[in-house]
Amino acid sequence: MTNKRICPICNSKMRQQFIGLLHCKCGISYHKDLGYFKRNENMIFVLERKKIGKKIKQVPVIRYKKDK
Repeated sequence: MTNKRICPICNSKMRQQFIGLLHCKCGISYHKDLGYFKRNENMIFVLERKKIGKKIKQVPVIRYKKDK
């Protein structure tokens, strides 16, 4: 299955990090629920396990670093 998402800013192909989460080298990301957004330095992209029915699935989640 090929990725057909093109970055709206630099028109290059976006790379898949997780299912439903794509990144571009210019700093733009695409999340299947949020759409396109600009990445910040305090963003962390992780896979979170969620129980759906009897199955445990991993879903991409965006977390933020806390300033100390």
